[in-house]
Amino acid sequence: MVLCVCSRKTISQRPGKTKKEVFSMQNMLVDLLALPDSRPVYEELKSKGIVIRRALAPDKKLVCDFVRRTFSECAVGEAEASFARKPVSLFIATEQERLVGFACYEATAPDFFGPTAVEKDHRGMGIGKALLLRSMEAMRDELGYVYAIIGGVGPIPFYEKSVGARVIPNSDPSIYRDFMTPKQKEKP
Repeated sequence: MVLCVCSRKTISQRPGKTKKEVFSMQNMLVDLLALPDSRPVYEELKSKGIVIRRALAPDKKLVCDFVRRTFSECAVGEAEASFARKPVSLFIATEQERLVGFACYEATAPDFFGPTAVEKDHRGMGIGKALLLRSMEAMRDELGYVYAIIGGVGPIPFYEKSVGARVIPNSDPSIYRDFMTPKQKEKP
C-alpha cells in the first residue's frame, strides 16, 4: 500500500501492483478525550534541547522553505493556510534555533491534522510524537473538538501507537480524491 501524499518519498506497495497503480490516502480517527499524557514526551525533548512551540508569523518563510525541502511542494500550501489562521495552526520543533520538524492542523479542512514531518537526522527521538500530541491538544483544548481526523495517513502504526488512532473504513481517498500535484499540467 502506498503511504504518500503528493510527493512523499516513503512508498511501500502491495505485491503485484506497480507504484502508479497503488495510491492509498486513508484517514484515521483520534479520540481527543483519550490522549495519553504528553508531559513526559515534552520533558524528554526539553532535556535534549528540543523545543516544541507554536509557529509565529515571522517564522513563515523559514517554515515554508523547510516544508518544501522535507515534505513536498503540495504541503507548502497547507502550511501557508495554517499561518492564515489565528492563532497559527502549526507547531514547530527547534533545536538551538534550528527548525527540525513541523505539524499542521486545520489546514486542509476543519478537524484535520497534517501534514507533518521531521528532519531525517532527528527521527526516532519523539519529535513527531510531540508535534502530533501538541496539535491534538490544541484541537481539543482550543477548538473544542472531541475527535480529530488524521488525513492521508503515512505511517499507520505510528499513529495507532502514539494517540490510539484507528483507520476510518472506506476513507480512501476522501477529501483528497481530486488532489493535484505540481507535476500535473494544465490542459490547453
